[in-house]
Amino acid sequence: MENRNKKVNRVVLIGTGAVGCSYAYSMINQGVAEELVLIDVNEAKSEGEAMDLNHGIPFAPSPINVWSGTYQDCETADLVVITAGLAQKPGETRLQLVEKNTKIFKEIVKNIMASGFDGIFLVATNPVDILTYVTWKESGLPKERVIGSGTVLDSARLRFALGQHFNMDTRNVHAYIIGEHGDTELPVWSRASVGVERLEELPAEKLNHECLENIFVNVRDAAYHIIERKGATYYGIGMSLVRITKAILNNENCILTVSSYLDGQYGQKDVFIGVPSVINRGGIREVIEIDLNEKEKQQFNHSVTVLKETMKPVI
Repeated sequence: MENRNKKVNRVVLIGTGAVGCSYAYSMINQGVAEELVLIDVNEAKSEGEAMDLNHGIPFAPSPINVWSGTYQDCETADLVVITAGLAQKPGETRLQLVEKNTKIFKEIVKNIMASGFDGIFLVATNPVDILTYVTWKESGLPKERVIGSGTVLDSARLRFALGQHFNMDTRNVHAYIIGEHGDTELPVWSRASVGVERLEELPAEKLNHECLENIFVNVRDAAYHIIERKGATYYGIGMSLVRITKAILNNENCILTVSSYLDGQYGQKDVFIGVPSVINRGGIREVIEIDLNEKEKQQFNHSVTVLKETMKPVI
């Protein structure tokens, strides 16, 4: 007999642009949730995307119900993912988007909360750290249930670059980028390793300071290079969002460098920023405070300062 009371995981996606659709496509191909609702200010666009995605479901690893919906569908959602907003233009920094996208976000969050939503927010729109803070303030939800994509993608880019350098499977590379998802982010070289070898202990002929700096600069500026060539980045961030979604819905208790609220950790307060955090069904279980060396502490504090200064006019 069918169990009609079985709880299914419902994810609502706000914004069906390139990032949102990359996320939706990856969600279906990885079989992460049972329900996926698409919402966009352009209703015809979300309807078309839902139709197109549904036609691939016969090839998906598990059944999923996909439809174009309304904000009322957020009422029973476990997770609302926001990718809506204006995209970064060539030559434009993520922080320059702040005023435009803050206005858009306040309206979106107001509409979501009016539905009775009481789940978890996952924010991807740039500047992601500031818009995660805006979402937290506007929603009134506990800080643990408002998460930004943070530096998850940046950390993945760093792992990929190091894997290429060492000709090593990127999944055996362990390295973090923390701080603002943007120009002031920093690599935590003191905690990076390839396999069982710590980077700091490798001989100079394998990896020197200049080589590390070049790798980091290419990682930090990756979005600019991609935007210059194809207009936008979306596959990497789409897959990053799916990784965070899986950590939440599967109650994984895994560590990801999401944008989390600091309340004294790292000597900072009242800011969302990318730091290693334990993610599970409740959202952010805890922020992991790793020991940074003096240079890393200075860089991280600078990143916080830049974010807070940029936030002042809109918060």
